[in-house]
Amino acid sequence: MLSFFWLRCLLKMVKGNIIVSEDILSFCCNGLQGSTSPPRAREPGEQEEAPGAMASPSAAGNPTEVQMSQLVLPCHTNHRGELSTGQLLKWIDTAACLSAERHAGCPCVTASMDDIYFEHTISVGQVVNIKAKVNRAFNSSMEVGIQVSYEDLCSGKHCSICKAYATFVAQGPLGSKVRLKPLTPQTEEEKIEYSIAAERRRMRLVHKDTLKDLLTSSPQETELETRDGSGAVPAERTRVESVELVLPPHANHQGNTFGGQIMAWMENVATIAASRLCHAHPTLRAIEMFHFRGPSQVGDRLVLKAIVNNAFKNSMEVGVSAEAYGQEMSVSRRHINSAFMTFVVLDQEGHPRTLPMVAPEPGDGERRYREASARKKIRLDRKYVVSCKQTEVPLSVPWDQSNKVYLSYNNVSALKMLVAKANWALAREKEKVRMYTLEEDKFLSFRIEMSVCIPAGRAFSLLSNLRRRHEWDSHYVSAELVQKVDDDDMIYHVVSQKLRNENKPQDFVILASRRKPCSKGDPYVVAFRSVTLPTHPARDEFTRGETLCSGFCIWPESEEMSKVAYYNQAMPGYLTYVTTNVAGLSSDICSTFEACEKFLLKNKEDLISRLQDF
Repeated sequence: MLSFFWLRCLLKMVKGNIIVSEDILSFCCNGLQGSTSPPRAREPGEQEEAPGAMASPSAAGNPTEVQMSQLVLPCHTNHRGELSTGQLLKWIDTAACLSAERHAGCPCVTASMDDIYFEHTISVGQVVNIKAKVNRAFNSSMEVGIQVSYEDLCSGKHCSICKAYATFVAQGPLGSKVRLKPLTPQTEEEKIEYSIAAERRRMRLVHKDTLKDLLTSSPQETELETRDGSGAVPAERTRVESVELVLPPHANHQGNTFGGQIMAWMENVATIAASRLCHAHPTLRAIEMFHFRGPSQVGDRLVLKAIVNNAFKNSMEVGVSAEAYGQEMSVSRRHINSAFMTFVVLDQEGHPRTLPMVAPEPGDGERRYREASARKKIRLDRKYVVSCKQTEVPLSVPWDQSNKVYLSYNNVSALKMLVAKANWALAREKEKVRMYTLEEDKFLSFRIEMSVCIPAGRAFSLLSNLRRRHEWDSHYVSAELVQKVDDDDMIYHVVSQKLRNENKPQDFVILASRRKPCSKGDPYVVAFRSVTLPTHPARDEFTRGETLCSGFCIWPESEEMSKVAYYNQAMPGYLTYVTTNVAGLSSDICSTFEACEKFLLKNKEDLISRLQDF
């Protein structure tokens, strides 16, 4: 096979259209990396398409939506005839970048890629369909949501592969940041993603602190010290180090190394490290956040390092990093990316095999070993607390200090999803109070709202303090602050009045999570949901109640006026109470909300309602 250098020399010797010659060269090089089709000759002044991207604007109304379809060819696959994850990551990053640049109107670079869980593999001859669109724009960064599915052209079968969220940063001349225009969501789905994007951003920012807190609170003894270590594979045997020279085909339209290419190289060395532990061909199941710390350019050398950090019974975590340096070896290497990948080894029936143990090296190896265990717990928390649907989780989730970030996220995002629903119907209107209902398959939800002459921030402070709720809500008897988790999250033990046909009062253990607006137009949010605490088990003198999703949203209408809305996803025990009010046979809910208005007006100048007294 001709080398890259000699191929370029040969083509330069050929007389004719030099643009066509360069395109042929580009095709030859890209073909070795898995490009699906040769580029055509471009007309003068025509912009070059992103490499590998067979993308088009969506026919839908969202101007940022990009749809890409790629036919999986043998050059895209591994030894099993399945699409390599590295190639898929390149397509995902390309589609997401095109979407980000549609919104920004300028070049964008990948800042991070959130956790990705791969549900299925894709075979030769099948089609990969990728849909990417901007969920929300912040100051200079934006979140792009990506959905990946495959299509079997013979059977017509469609199946979801994964869902991902990427953060892109818009760049101006000389790498300066660009302030992005706000994004206005249109559909119900877009409004939900827009609202929850702020919560996902909050989780990204506290991820390191979450890992640090978990390691601090965990016992120092590792699992290896408490089980038989005979036959364990030294982690050093799995170490991989590989270097790649960044060539023009590896660069994006800005001259920087294509983020998808870096991720593909990292996946390659991680797979080699995993293979050295299990002496088999592993399957990538999950990737924990890619975090791009800096750019690299054409001509840079990228050093890719991977090692198995820990092996659990059926899975292993591989840590992988990328460092860059120029032609001068004396210049220190720049750490530009890192990630953690989870692999399994499948038997002939597709079930995960038991893996050998890993013996970590003293010092850094033991630290990575413990951190891998902590990350496994965090991954489970994120997957089953954050990613699952509300109907798939228990009503009262166990409170755990180590997963507080994800329980808080789940609490706030559930309320934001309820707020963004499109089918609210006006059920009653009594003077200034309006009551709406939302009928879904398993839930009847209600919303009650009014405008109140009070600054939104002050109303937020008053309504987020459950210890004062009995002052306006006759259903509350008391609320004891059990635990101050942080400035934004509190756990209360609440005692309420007896329900009709009940001979005991109810009690609740409630997580109250509050959020200030992330940007103009966002509401103040106070979300409630039930949790379980070992210190507060159910007691005989109470009937333990539960709330799945409820809370307040407060929108500023002016400096002195606010729209206050309360939402509740009614539980079976309250359905009769709610339907009686909706039907007009009772005005109890409206009367309670009118009492809430009086409480807010009475206390809007009260110093007790300052934020530090929450």
